[in-house]
Amino acid sequence: MKWLSLALVTVAALAGCTKKKEEAPAGGGSAGSAAPAKPAQRPSQLPLAQLPALDLPADAKRAEKVALGHVLFFDQRLSANNDRSCYSCHQNEDGNGGHDPLAIGSGGKPLTRHAPVIWNVGYFKSSLYWDGRAASLEDNAMGAWGGGNMGVGKDNLDKKAAEIAAIPGYKKLFEAAGFTGDIKADQVAQALSEYERTLICKDTRYDKFAAGDKTAMNDQEQRGLDVFLGKGKCFMCHAPPFFTQAMGVDNVAFFNVGIGTSGVADDKVDVGRMKISNNTADWGAFKPPSLRNITKSAPYFHDGSVAKLDDAVKLMASGGIANKNKTPLLSDAGLSDAERGDLLAFLATLDCPGKLEQPASMP
Repeated sequence: MKWLSLALVTVAALAGCTKKKEEAPAGGGSAGSAAPAKPAQRPSQLPLAQLPALDLPADAKRAEKVALGHVLFFDQRLSANNDRSCYSCHQNEDGNGGHDPLAIGSGGKPLTRHAPVIWNVGYFKSSLYWDGRAASLEDNAMGAWGGGNMGVGKDNLDKKAAEIAAIPGYKKLFEAAGFTGDIKADQVAQALSEYERTLICKDTRYDKFAAGDKTAMNDQEQRGLDVFLGKGKCFMCHAPPFFTQAMGVDNVAFFNVGIGTSGVADDKVDVGRMKISNNTADWGAFKPPSLRNITKSAPYFHDGSVAKLDDAVKLMASGGIANKNKTPLLSDAGLSDAERGDLLAFLATLDCPGKLEQPASMP
């Protein structure tokens, strides 16, 4: 896997710097003495990855589709009971992640997993949802709309799309987006997806620091970045600039860190990716989420089972939860309280300053 190779190369490079620092020069006497080895450079002071521009195909109607999708994203009439919108699971006060440990669907029905943060969701090339079952944002929109989130039912989506399009005020929005004639579910999904591709978080304090503004992060936060890229090995699953290995790649890796397995019988565990792949190696494995906005988006993990970020960091830094399929990449990093405090300070530099804007008016 390309991302893992890059991660291992980085680890090797850092280890190499440390080794050179510790090795004593060969030979004796002043004539045979080599110059003192230079101290290893801190990872935080090396060139850092910056978020690339989102690569999108040309579309003369994209702005109009975004405008339509923006309104649809906030419209509860899209749901079966007119009680839930896409925004209901991704509100600003929750960092645009889920408020409840498990998402609440139309009709007040609890779902099976936590709603993740959707900043930078357009960078996913494939594998939407925690288990990667949706191949695109459009597939993701159709799944949430037809499934428990919105409760419409996959066989009723075209009918619901026609109902929405018949609402006074929506006709002009659909026509402006290039959608004419009978409106179908696919067109609604396209518009929603184009809006979601505008949800870019690229101006955090980390981003400013990575771009060269060395005043954007204080000393403790820079030490925390050293832990993140070094001893803590957080980057193995959450490498900059996406802070998840699942973005920007076609072949996504899924990891079992033990969440949801402790004290639970194997046949009751949410098997995650294995339900999609039918591969026993994927038992209990899930996609690593982005850490952007992590301080604002409690609770954590696919089941929302950890309420505090400090506890989530402790769990991961200690090696996760032992189970029959835990990833070998995760082990006890041996972080001190001070190092964990530095790491938490760094994670706050990933706060996204923007917010999802309510439409000025609804049709």
